[in-house]
Formats: sequence, C-alpha cells, structure tokens
Amino acid sequence: MSSVNTRRSRTDAGLSCSLPGDLKTAVETAQRQWDKSDNTARLWNKDASVWTGADESKWLGWLDIVDQQLADVAKFKALSAEVAEDGFRHILLLGMGGSSLAPEVFSLTFGKKDGWPELLVLDSTDPAQIRSFRERIDPARTLFCVSSKSGTTLEPNIYMQYFFEETKKSIGDRAGHHFIGVTDPGSKLEGVAEKLGFRRVYHGLTSIGGRYSALSDFGMVPHAAAGYDTELFLRRTKSMVDACRTSDSADNPGVALGLVLGTAAAKFGRDKVTLICSRTIHDLGAWLEQLLAESTGKQGHGLIPVDREPLVPEKDYGKDRVFAYIKYAGDNDSETETAVREMEGAGQPVVRIVVNDTYDLGQVMFQWEIATAVAGQAIGINPFDQPDVEASKIVTRELTSEFEQKGSLPAEKPILEQDGIKLFTDAENAKQLANGGSTLGAIIRQHLDRIKAGDYFGLLAYIPMSSEYEATLQEIRKAVLESKQVATVLGFGPRFLHSTGQAYKGGPNSGVFLQITCDEANDLPVPQQKYTFGIVKAAQARGDFQVLADRHRRALRVHLSQDIKRDLNHVLDLVCAAVAH
Repeated sequence: MSSVNTRRSRTDAGLSCSLPGDLKTAVETAQRQWDKSDNTARLWNKDASVWTGADESKWLGWLDIVDQQLADVAKFKALSAEVAEDGFRHILLLGMGGSSLAPEVFSLTFGKKDGWPELLVLDSTDPAQIRSFRERIDPARTLFCVSSKSGTTLEPNIYMQYFFEETKKSIGDRAGHHFIGVTDPGSKLEGVAEKLGFRRVYHGLTSIGGRYSALSDFGMVPHAAAGYDTELFLRRTKSMVDACRTSDSADNPGVALGLVLGTAAAKFGRDKVTLICSRTIHDLGAWLEQLLAESTGKQGHGLIPVDREPLVPEKDYGKDRVFAYIKYAGDNDSETETAVREMEGAGQPVVRIVVNDTYDLGQVMFQWEIATAVAGQAIGINPFDQPDVEASKIVTRELTSEFEQKGSLPAEKPILEQDGIKLFTDAENAKQLANGGSTLGAIIRQHLDRIKAGDYFGLLAYIPMSSEYEATLQEIRKAVLESKQVATVLGFGPRFLHSTGQAYKGGPNSGVFLQITCDEANDLPVPQQKYTFGIVKAAQARGDFQVLADRHRRALRVHLSQDIKRDLNHVLDLVCAAVAH
C-alpha cells in the first residue's frame, strides 16, 4: 500500500490516504494536471470552464460564505441571546434535504446546551413521525424554524400549516411570534411569513444550492438558536477555507480528497464511497450522502455514498469502493479501527480524516464541499444541478393535484398479493420478473438475483423512521452484502428524495432497488388541504418509483399492511431465504 501526499498543518482535522499503487499513480497524475491548469485559482475565481462551462459560476457563493458570516456574526449572537431569554424548551426545524440535514448533524452532535432549547429536526411526511414530534413538544414553548430555499418546497410548507394551526390552538393570535423563517430573498415563504407575523426571516444566498448551504443561514441560524458557539464554529472553519485556497493540490485538503474520489471513480470504477463515521459524529454521513449523491449522480455517472452500512469482513467487499473513515479523536472503537486496518492491508483505498473537536465539524463540511466540486470535475459533470430530483417532484405534484380534484389517487394493481403483502412494479420490470414464480419469496429471489458484481442494493423505506424498523432493514442490508458482496444503501422516504434520490435516478444504472411502503394505521390531516400527510407520502413513493422505472432501473415495491413490524420481519425472512440458495 502507498500513501498519496496530502500534507496538512493549518487545520485541526487530519487527512491521510492509503491507496493501492495503480490508484496512487493515477491520483498523482491528476494532481499534476490539476496544478498545471491552475484549477484551484480558477475554482476560487468561479470559472465555470473548470467543469462544463454551463451555469456553474452562478452556484459558487458557498466559497465566500464563511468570511461573510464572520463579518455579520453579531446577528447570530443576538438570536442566541433572544432565544435563551424567551425560555423556549424546543426549536423544531421544519425542512427537507439541504435545509434539514446540517441542522440534524448539529443537533445530534452537540446535543442540548444548558439554558437553551433542544434542537429537533422534522423532515418526514410520515403521519406517525409527525405525530411523535407533536407529542414531544408544547407549541407554546417551542420556536419553529421553517427552512426552505425556494419557499415552494411541499414538505416544509405543509409542516408549517400543521404546526401553525397547533400553535394557534395554544396561544391564539400570537402564534406567528413562535416562528422564524430561513429562505432566499423574495421567495414565496418570505411573503407568507410576513402575512402570518413571523418574528423574523433570515436569508440564504441565491448563489448557494441547498446541499452546499450548511455554513449559510440555513445551518447557522439553527446552530445559533440552539445556543452553540457559532462564532467559534465559523472561526475554526475559516482555517479550512484558507487551507483550501492552496495552489499545490497535494497540500490542499479539499482538492486532494476530491482528486482521490474523482480519479477512483472515473479511472477505476470505484464509485461507491463508503462512509464510516465515529459514534460522536455518526450523523455526518447523512449530510455527506446528499452532498455526494446529488452533486455527482447524473448523466449516468456519479459517486454512490454508502452510509451506516454494517461492517463485515474485508473479503465480503468488492473492488468498486473507496472507504472514507471520519474518526472523532475522542472515540475509542477498536472494532472499527481493526476493520479499517484490514481494508488497508488488503489493498482497499482508504481515506482517513481525524476530527479533534466537535467545533471542527465545519472544517470537515467545507473540505468535503471542495472535494465534491473537484470530484465532479474529474468525473466530467456539473456538480451544482439536480435534474432528476425535479422529475420526482413533478410526478408528486401531479398525484397530489389529482387527489385534490378527485378525492383519490389513481388506482393501481399489484403483480402479486400474498399474506397481506402486495408487490408492485412497472411493465418492464414485471416482464423481467415473470419467471420468478407466483409467490412472494420466488419473486423477491428473482429480483435479488438481478444483482451483479459492481451493482449496489438500495432499500427505499417509506415507513416510520424508528430504531426498531431501522434495525430490521439493517439486517436485510447485511444479508445482501454478505451474500452478493455488493454495496448496500438505506434511505427513509421522503427524506432521501432530497439527498441520494438524484444519484439513484440520474447516476450509473447499477442500483437494484427494493421500495417498501405501508398502509397508514392512523393518518393525519393537512390543514387547508383535502389530502393528508399519508396521501402526500404515498404520492411521493409512487412518484419516486415512476421515475426509477422511467430511468429503466431494476425496482420492485413491497407494500406492507398496517402491521409493519410483522410484515417487515417477514420480508427479512424472505430476503435471507432468497440469498441463501
């Protein structure tokens, strides 16, 4: 094994790369080519020709955001003091994707700070999920943060409608004083906020896309409101920003990482980035998923992020991965350390990043933003658009509009119904599965038999995001990983639609998907709408599946009854039997 030169001294988060010889050589060649073209300076000068010469220059506001935030840090201190003085118990952030994933990382990493409210994040249309948040909070003691870049995103808008009505029930006409907004200037949300009397609206920048917005107000407003030291966080991050200006790519922590990821994918087919994050910073992987997948997964290319996958012996991994081990220095996890060393010893490419303090998270975020932009250049795509995310949104809007007009979603017919479980798919996939037999187990086996070397298996779960259900889904992942020796991914809907969904539809056609939906045991109305949260979730799942089918993906939908626990365990048994043959 060899190490690529990635010298680091100016930042607290360490970086080292252990690469097989052929990849090391290719990365060093890529570094020389990058430097010869003066690409680091061109990137910082916002030159679209670094990539495809399209509209990339319009989406690079994130390069300058840390300096801008430090210059205006007084607004974060004022918000923090105001929230503490008003005695809120909770902050509930209502968002999706780029507006919710960074705040979730902050919440789960920093926890609750004495004297400030606990930061919670809602990014699901699942009725049970929404009801659980409602039961957890007292609206009269909660500050709601409605976060939407465009101000037209469906999910934050209907969350706002629901919780605004709940707050009105508690405190009447003063409900608006319990709401703040984060949105781009002039958005629809800004107008709604003025009408409803929000206490304040904070603005993002139109030149920063959602997945690059963690260090903008979309991340820093909830960070400050929860009582975290936002100035310290930004000052720590600035050291990484300065390091990423370095012209020598071998000495630039963001560029060096990006050239490893991009070269591995473009030259060696190692397009699965397996994220191994320490316990203290475990949720960072969910944020990285969106950044990597939505930025690079398009035009048949891209990086497929693999987060929270169960660790297995090195022999069970294919040769299509790069492993990124992001370790929190204070965590002692000998099992993970041993597994990573085995991967390095066996010739798997491993990137190691060490985070010494939770306030260094901003450094890691900015480093990966640079790295993702650089990897996009190596792959040959525009890392700032997301064409296939919009496709799913369009289908969802069509379905919810039809429900508003007709009172029902379009009828659909399963290809099989057995034991209370229904199977659905499109005509093309049904034809391919026609020889599978006439039982649940036989068709699931036929579907999983379509997984080949270099593919990945995706579980797309439109069920409540609980630890119990996640544990069962992780068992399904592990069974497929060990038997097929392919990467596995797990996403809860609809949140993954705003993160990894772009890569599943626009990236390489190497995914084999099992979508899981369920009957709603206890639906929840959306104020001012005919449709319910359950109907929205169903429309999102069906829109998601339709676009997968339109992109000729190998996909099968398993629809469970209201007894989710029983049926999900049955699916686990069927998958284990299918891969054991």
